[in-house]
Amino acid sequence: MPKTTLPIEIKISTVVAISTILHSADPVAIDAALTQMTGGVSDFFEDEFAVIDVAAIAHESPAIDWPALVSLLKKYRLNAVAVRGATPAMAEAIRAHGLALDDGSSGARAPENVAPAAAPTAVPEPAPAPAPEPAPAPAAPPPAMIIDTPVRAGQRIYARGGDLIITAVVNNGAEIIADGSIHVYAPLNGRALAGASGDAGARIFALSMQPELVSIAGVYRTFDDGFPNDQARQPTQVRLVGDRIDIQSLALASTRA
Repeated sequence: MPKTTLPIEIKISTVVAISTILHSADPVAIDAALTQMTGGVSDFFEDEFAVIDVAAIAHESPAIDWPALVSLLKKYRLNAVAVRGATPAMAEAIRAHGLALDDGSSGARAPENVAPAAAPTAVPEPAPAPAPEPAPAPAAPPPAMIIDTPVRAGQRIYARGGDLIITAVVNNGAEIIADGSIHVYAPLNGRALAGASGDAGARIFALSMQPELVSIAGVYRTFDDGFPNDQARQPTQVRLVGDRIDIQSLALASTRA
């Protein structure tokens, strides 16, 4: 009997999406900022998915021009798929333009319009509480992903749920991503994105740092004018301090120690 093939299959899949955090709804201002960020490089974002985060402006700019915003991001090869931080009043317009609503939850919502329970007329004597069960042991973190071969231009590596350790060179045009921290025991020349799932405590370490872009928890910094001269080609760490990227030479720190 011939095998029956369904015309469609549905499987669970996860993808990396860039958070585009808006502090203005003005397309002209956003266009200028993206031009400065990308340095005019047409393939800077390489058709990546984007989640538009409007939490900072949702109450000040309720009437956002969604078609113009989506088209503008598309110009920079960012494909908008969802909106985060929207108000309920925005929901209909967002869905009408083919965007999903991302509330950052697993889908469970608190029940609405639940009347408070009536107070009991009598309170029975409580039964002795059973002995508490021991708390389950915390789940072990996922092991770090280890890469021992060079990461070539155009190649993308993603360590989901943990750290990424690379013992070979990361070339220009390559992209390395981790939900945790990134450790490169070799020259880092491409793009490095740590804390991809939102971990602001993640860091990027490299024995020789000359990246095109670094990101911690969605906060980006590019180096159109080159990496800082006093830290280039040295052991360096990148971390997030507040809302800015901080770069520190580990060579200078070890010398002072």
